Amino acid sequence: MNPKHRSSTFVLVIAILALAVLMLRFPRASWEAGVRGLAIWWDVLFPSLFPFFVISEVMLGFGIVHFLGKLLDPLMKPLFRIPGSGGFVMAMGFASGYPVSAKLTTKLREERLVSREEGERLVAFTTSSDPIFLIGAVSVGFFGNPKLAGALAVAHYGSALLVGVLMRFYGAKAAPSTAETGAPDSAPCPGPEAAPRFSLRAAVKAMHEARMLDGRGLGELLGQAIASSLKLMTVVGGLVVFFSVMLEVLTASRVIDVLHSGVRLLLPALALPPELADSLVGGLFEVTLGAKASAAPQGVPLMFKAAAAAFILSWGGLSVHAQVASILNGADLRYFPFLIARIIHAFLSSIILLLLWRPLMGSVPAFVPEALEIGSHRGWGAVPGMFTLFLIIAASLVILSLLAVIIHRIVVYIKKKTEK
Repeated sequence: MNPKHRSSTFVLVIAILALAVLMLRFPRASWEAGVRGLAIWWDVLFPSLFPFFVISEVMLGFGIVHFLGKLLDPLMKPLFRIPGSGGFVMAMGFASGYPVSAKLTTKLREERLVSREEGERLVAFTTSSDPIFLIGAVSVGFFGNPKLAGALAVAHYGSALLVGVLMRFYGAKAAPSTAETGAPDSAPCPGPEAAPRFSLRAAVKAMHEARMLDGRGLGELLGQAIASSLKLMTVVGGLVVFFSVMLEVLTASRVIDVLHSGVRLLLPALALPPELADSLVGGLFEVTLGAKASAAPQGVPLMFKAAAAAFILSWGGLSVHAQVASILNGADLRYFPFLIARIIHAFLSSIILLLLWRPLMGSVPAFVPEALEIGSHRGWGAVPGMFTLFLIIAASLVILSLLAVIIHRIVVYIKKKTEK
């Protein structure tokens, strides 16, 4: 065994043994934390994730992803250097939250619709909080301030798109090829003079070819989608319970106080209130706990508390990181680019919120009624709203893709006229 792997395995074994000892030392706290984690999984995560896992696999089998991929190529390739099928992942990921985009990206990779580096770029910026949690739970529930929803949304999703633009430079020297991926969607991005195509006929043809290539009937396709989605939901539930228990025993044993003290010393150096330390440490492990704690400190300006919430939502918590890592492990996609992207996303979102605090908070009242309506549903009642958001995002991306083609042709026409 490699000495580096041997040392990491030794550290992991020691950490697991220490956690087991703490669970035996605090059995009641461990039990209660496990029950809470299971309740979160069953009441919140299962109804909000499971339908999207199933629907996305069915849409892939019917070729709808290939249809959207052809339509979105003119937008996604120049902007993010990923195939148009990545637009489907972005729409689903932004609408339903983590870790849906990781699951869909691995499916695209299995179908060879994206290369390895394209998949890593894609999952890096499409992993985000879902709007219902950001609006209903954080803005309305934790902060009691519906007006905050617009500011958090702009900071969170705007910084996610910026991360996508930054990640386009990742793996720049390794251009993908059709031979490597087996799909035209993953061909190298067109040069600046190549005219991007927006063809409904080509999209329908791609959908038909993908459907014929898949060949499974609706019953078989639906059954396999449900089986694989249930398997993944079991993994997600286990990780949620594990991190819930781990955080509880670390808190009960006061080990977490060491982290609190370190962060409290660091925050004043960054011109931030030290009272935010508890929320940031909680958010390091679990996004819901950290976001809730960010609204609690008394005497801290709302601007800084909202920035802490934006940081936590974009980081996602180690629980989400473990879910994404376990999903990526099913393909050949690496976790490290995702980790770097989460760090960049967390800092970018909090910085954007602080810089744009006054204009954002002064221009979002019209957003409040819709936010309240979306955020009022939880559990299974949230599914129609999330699917509606997916359709809105997908339609918006198609319109932007068409506009990108039109603008490109206008620029090329003007350039030719000036050269003459």
